[in-house]
Amino acid sequence: MSVDRIPERDSNDGIENYMNRELQDLQAAGGATFAPVYDDIHVPVSFGNDEAALTAATDGVALCDRTHWGRILVTGADRIRYLHNQSTNNFQILQPGQTSDTVFVTATARTIDLATAYITPDSVLLLISPNRRQKIITWLDRYIIPADKVELQDITDTTATFSLIGPRATHLLTQLNLEPPPPNSHQETNLNGATIRLANGSGLATPGYTLITQIENAASLWQTLTTAGATPLGENLWEQLRIQQGRPVPDKELTEDYNPLEAGLWHSISFEKGCYIGQETIARLNTYKGVKVQLWGVNLPDAVTPGTPVTLGEEKIGTITSYTPTPTGHFALAYIRTKAGGVGLSVRIGDMDGEIVEVPFLTRGYQ
Repeated sequence: MSVDRIPERDSNDGIENYMNRELQDLQAAGGATFAPVYDDIHVPVSFGNDEAALTAATDGVALCDRTHWGRILVTGADRIRYLHNQSTNNFQILQPGQTSDTVFVTATARTIDLATAYITPDSVLLLISPNRRQKIITWLDRYIIPADKVELQDITDTTATFSLIGPRATHLLTQLNLEPPPPNSHQETNLNGATIRLANGSGLATPGYTLITQIENAASLWQTLTTAGATPLGENLWEQLRIQQGRPVPDKELTEDYNPLEAGLWHSISFEKGCYIGQETIARLNTYKGVKVQLWGVNLPDAVTPGTPVTLGEEKIGTITSYTPTPTGHFALAYIRTKAGGVGLSVRIGDMDGEIVEVPFLTRGYQ
């Protein structure tokens, strides 16, 4: 990954890019370096403060720019029924103000993306992975029939998303006279004249909140949050944290090789909701205990390349999917054959020994 300062702005850029430029200028002034992460979109990968930012995410409050994540607005009278039929969680029981993770899967229950849905009185806002923005909206559009009263709008370019990460996030919000929403909920609020959707949940297993606003408010909101004490945290540390905590992402853990039960996303699945795309396969896997592999963390003595086989004796029992260095060593995620074992299992990765450990983002049974 090449790292650079902000790329030159094309004179033909529209207002959305200009507003992103205002945010990027502010971040650059705070020490940010940028790199293209998805679709040549430049994001702050580091603020030159990695040690302080990691400490803030663990003991204080860190601020991560997730504006490059996709945001799809679903409206129309049939939106709840439609989304209920297109993904794994139960939209029919959700009320305005509630938040729910859900998984989009293929007809054979292979994973496409893990999304977060924010229910409002007249819409559902989907926060999706950066590299699934076009795929999800194309996928959803494919299943809309003429009789469906459903409309899809990609609002990624006109909105911004930030996450507050860490145990002091609630304290920071109260300092700003914002009412923190309870778990699994969100609310529309106002800060310095700007409308913000404030949701409980950082996107990781660490406590925190996610804030979504119009792009023209992004720079001022970033300034307000950092002035209040949030420590900027770049994409490199987000990636480290998500691997250490076990959040699976598309093209690494979420692929057409694996289903959401194998990916440890049981908390994002309803087994009572009835028919939806992929439902028969997921129900059969649950009923007949057919989960053949599971996603785990792996402690390692050295670096490893994703795709490296995991072996037990002479037998291959899994594959490394993601790797990160950490301040205390080396860590990876891997799919491991269920029959081989789980926590505490000693395995071999190349010429290294590794140990299978639990990760807090994942669940391993019906909740």
